[in-house]
Amino acid sequence: MWVADAVRGLGVGRRLLGAVEEHARASGVRTLRLETNRALGEAIALYRSAGYEEVPAFNDEAYAHHWFEKRLAAQGSRSTP
Repeated sequence: MWVADAVRGLGVGRRLLGAVEEHARASGVRTLRLETNRALGEAIALYRSAGYEEVPAFNDEAYAHHWFEKRLAAQGSRSTP
């Protein structure tokens, strides 16, 4: 996901991430994974603060330097941040 400079700091990224997580839960996903580039410090901080833990690489994406995953609670349950 990408957030335009003009709206950074307004919580748009966190809301987008929350929407992705809700959609994943509704689809039966129990573990959500993502990767990002080392230059995207704000994204890395967002993922960590949202409860994502860094894991070993799970793909060979050439531009990824950090891989994260988060276990999702079942729909209707609260997940831990």
